[in-house]
This record gives sequence, C-alpha cells and structure tokens, in this order.
Amino acid sequence: MTRRAFLKDGVLMLSAIGSVGISACIADDQPGIDAAAAGKLKNNSDAGDIVRVGMMTDLHHADKDAAGNRFYRQTLGKLEEAAAYFQTNRPDLLVELGDLIDAADSVATEQRYLATINRPFSAIATDRHYVLGNHCVDTLTKEEFLAGVERERSYYSFDRSGIHFVVLDSCFRSDGVAYGRRNFQWTDPNIPPVELEWLKGDLQNNNKPVVVFAHQRLDVSDSHGVKNAKEVREILENSGNVTAVFQGHSHKNDLRKIGGIFYCTLVAMIEGSGNENSGYSMMEISHDGSIRLKGLRKQIDRDFAKAT
Repeated sequence: MTRRAFLKDGVLMLSAIGSVGISACIADDQPGIDAAAAGKLKNNSDAGDIVRVGMMTDLHHADKDAAGNRFYRQTLGKLEEAAAYFQTNRPDLLVELGDLIDAADSVATEQRYLATINRPFSAIATDRHYVLGNHCVDTLTKEEFLAGVERERSYYSFDRSGIHFVVLDSCFRSDGVAYGRRNFQWTDPNIPPVELEWLKGDLQNNNKPVVVFAHQRLDVSDSHGVKNAKEVREILENSGNVTAVFQGHSHKNDLRKIGGIFYCTLVAMIEGSGNENSGYSMMEISHDGSIRLKGLRKQIDRDFAKAT
C-alpha cells in the first residue's frame, strides 16, 4: 500500500479547520501542533531524559442531570482541579483517552458540549492529543469532532525526546464503517485493515521505545474490548519496541501484562460526585522506555519497573 493510497482511503482528514490550521508534521510525517510551537516544545523536551505526559480519560462532559454514578455537570470542576495540578507540574504533552463528551440529542448540542469542555482542556497545554471514544462520535461525525478540537486525524504517531507515541482509533464497526450519527453499537469497536497496515508500517520504521494511546481496551475480550484486539496485540508485540498501552473506556483501574507489553486502564473522571471521585495522572517515561505513573484522586500509582 502506498502512502498516497493510505492518506486517501484510511485517514480521516479535514481540508480546513476554521481560522486555526494545523500546518506542520512533527515526526514521521504525522500532524501534531503548529510548526513554531512544535520547535519550542521539542527543545524543551530534549533538555531532559524524562518525558512527562499528563493523562485523563472518560470526562463525559454534558449539561444534563446525573444518571447512576455519572455526574455530568461536575466534570468541569474536576477538570479545573486537574488543570491546576498540571499548571504546577508541567507536562510535556497532554493526552485525553476518549469520551471527552457525552451523548446529546442533536449535533448542535454535542458541539456545544465539546466547545465548553475543550476550552479549559486546551488551555492546559499546547501539545495535546485526543483519542476518539464512542461517546465522542455518538451524534457527531469524526470530522465534526476533530474540527471541534482543531485536529486533523483520528490516528497518527509522533515523537517526543526519543519516545515514539501512537494514537489509535477503534471507533469503527466490524464492517469497517466509521462510527458517527448513531450508526453503531458501542460493543462493536474495531481497528480496520487500513489502520492495521498503517500501524505495522509505522512500527517497522521506528526504533524508539513506543507508548500507545487507545480508548477501547486492547487487553480484554468482553464488551469493553476491541473485537480484533488479538490481531492488534500481535502487531504491537512483533515490533519489539512497545512498552505500554494506555486506555480508558471501562472506567476502572486495571493493569495487565500480555506478550511483554503493559496494558494500563485509567480510571474515569466522570464516576462519582465531588472532586474526590475524580481521576487523572502524570506519566514519566525515561529515555530507556521505563515508565512510572503518578495517580491523582482515584487513579492508582503504577511503577512499571516493579510490575510483573
């Protein structure tokens, strides 16, 4: 498969993103942030041996009444606390692992939810990344969500200070059709063939330690797992460079090791009332690929060097 064919058929791209465009490719011809900011951030990261990554998942922001243990209107306050932490403890980059918003009954309402939550989220860090979750594209299309967060692609890779990062998109049905406009069942997430081929090629062309970001889980075969997770894991294992996968979706802390790779599921920010029932984290990756995770609130600390 040629690069041109992949870009045409396999990647979700936008021809324009309002007045703010993404004009540069940071590494391996993958988009991240604008060129001036990219150069500044690269210099900052290269100054040390550790890359610091702020992470959170499953915010489910919505202006609607609580349902069960999900207190949608409290997400903004929980995010405010996380933002204060990250302002003091500056990450090199920020990653949101999916379900930034919750479902609404119209495109306009979901776009309002997205604009409201992305305003404080985007203020935390210039170098930020969004993993698509099933709730992100309940009524919105992928193109509409990506436009709302000023990003071009739903899956891509980038490098920071000797570490290779991969963002995956599992929001595809078994028949390869992309999620959007309520055309899917949340229990049917898949990574389609074109994305698998891209992933193989991306990892084959890389010799750096790799960290992968996903929403739906790649380590389980239940309703929260990607249907072709085994095939994805084989690609990750065959590369020989993947250290860890960070994921969300099931809203709970979990850590498994399969084929020499850690699969770390982060706790959801949405679950429970009050900031004490939030969760976010700071990951530190050393130049040799070793990882430590500082968990805040309900998120558990992880020391991958000690885990088995």
